[in-house]
Amino acid sequence: MPIKKLKRKLSSQLFRNISWLGTSELLNRIFRFGVTILIARILSPYDYGLVAIISIVNEFINVFSLRGGIGSKIVQANETDVKSLCDTAYWMNWILCISLLILQCFAAFPIAWFYGDNNLILPICILSLGFLIQPFFDVHGALVTRENRLKIIALCNTSHSILSSILTVGMALLGMGIWAVVLPNLLTAPVWIVILRKNHPWRSPKHFTLKRWYEIFSFGRNILGVELLNKLRANLDYLLVGHFLGVQALGIYYFAFNAGLGISLSMISIICMALFPHLCAARNNLEQFKKRYFSSLKMIALIFVPLVLLQSILAPFYVPIVFGQKWVTAIPILILICLSALPRPFALTASQVLQAIDKTHIDLYWNLIFTVIFAVFLLVAVKEGIFWVAAAVLICHALVLPIFTILIIKYVFIQNPQLFFSSEKL
Repeated sequence: MPIKKLKRKLSSQLFRNISWLGTSELLNRIFRFGVTILIARILSPYDYGLVAIISIVNEFINVFSLRGGIGSKIVQANETDVKSLCDTAYWMNWILCISLLILQCFAAFPIAWFYGDNNLILPICILSLGFLIQPFFDVHGALVTRENRLKIIALCNTSHSILSSILTVGMALLGMGIWAVVLPNLLTAPVWIVILRKNHPWRSPKHFTLKRWYEIFSFGRNILGVELLNKLRANLDYLLVGHFLGVQALGIYYFAFNAGLGISLSMISIICMALFPHLCAARNNLEQFKKRYFSSLKMIALIFVPLVLLQSILAPFYVPIVFGQKWVTAIPILILICLSALPRPFALTASQVLQAIDKTHIDLYWNLIFTVIFAVFLLVAVKEGIFWVAAAVLICHALVLPIFTILIIKYVFIQNPQLFFSSEKL
């Protein structure tokens, strides 16, 4: 690659955003790595299982807040529509978040019955209080993303992670058990409010309004559906392992998943967060849009793939040294789960393309099909144990996701480009 071309690529807004977010995530991972080592040595597999269930419930219900759909609409909207959409989004967030707080508290009881453990009820209810914090910064976060100032988001992530890690270590050393993992994220969430409000002048409307709510909802409902299906797939193996194989087996599987896929998922999240506004800015220019998309694929292949392969190869060496001998049984599972990350960013990038060009319904239909296929793989594998569950995750992703990526490239850029871009720009 010529030096001038390389310099242009490294100075691009997308690369700068990924660099900010990547640096933030690196710092987060350093702190989390230390915390994970401590927690892995203090908590039992049973405690890990409880933490897994509590986290799954909170994350799954959090999807219904429509944060992704509302935020994506603000990022994608025309400049003349932003103010009115932000005002409505603010009040929609309050209505949704209060409703979800109540829903999560009520859900705690049947979930505890399902797993036969009443220790789940109070932590699930306490975590629901986080919904009362989200409306104070969600719109600000979307506006900052829209303006491509993702270094502010990176600052929020890093600050939140550092404070959360410090609290987790302190609580763990005090012998607070699962509360050392549950409470810190809730207690440090106001960091987002402080940083985002300081870095963006938008303020919440004084008068209640739901003007253009259906426009936000109609855009966000498909994204909500996609997010729900993504969250279901992300947690379906946990639910099945916990129910059929027990909480202790879930603890081992949950450790392997987080130790193996945690870094990869963080990288994927960074790529998608930076890529979406990057694509939206070029959605009326086919050639520019196409160039940005394929450049992103090259960047993913050059950075992401080697790191995942390296982590998989080194797993047998670093797991017993870093986390302790009691997690050696999780190594084969960790490797399989880690390798399942390889096709994920390419498929998620294809989903970003569909969102950027207002074809979210196609993304929803695809995710529904993929979720059904994934569920079938897991239901067959769970009878054989957690190793075969991990194998099913790898095989399903390796077979299905590349097909989706290729079909979207063909559909958007070869067969029907006139459906998605302004004819004036073509």
